[in-house]
Amino acid sequence: EVQVVESGGGMVQPGGSLRLSCSASGDTFSQRAMAWFRQAPGLGHEFVAHISHDGSIVYYEDSVKGRFTISRDNAKATMYLDMNNVQPRDTANYICVASGVLFNLGSWAYWGQGTQVIVSS
Repeated sequence: EVQVVESGGGMVQPGGSLRLSCSASGDTFSQRAMAWFRQAPGLGHEFVAHISHDGSIVYYEDSVKGRFTISRDNAKATMYLDMNNVQPRDTANYICVASGVLFNLGSWAYWGQGTQVIVSS
């Protein structure tokens, strides 16, 4: 039902900044919690951050707190991840995910293909 497409990835130097975007299809974006996961080469999916349907609740994995900011614009059906002071350990494929349960966090059901972020000097 829901398709999500990420954009904004690329190569950045340590300490740099990057904004990732996720555009969602369908008419239920404003009713779905959203999340960012990431996957480093050879590793499994790692939770990064999530945001409730109305943006009132946000949560970050400890390693990105204070550096990354998750936000959403329901009018544009778009979610963002603003990455600041990026480090080599942030290198990964960043994946946008939509909840399969309306108005509730979790039950991550719709996964995008991801956008690659490489942090290197």
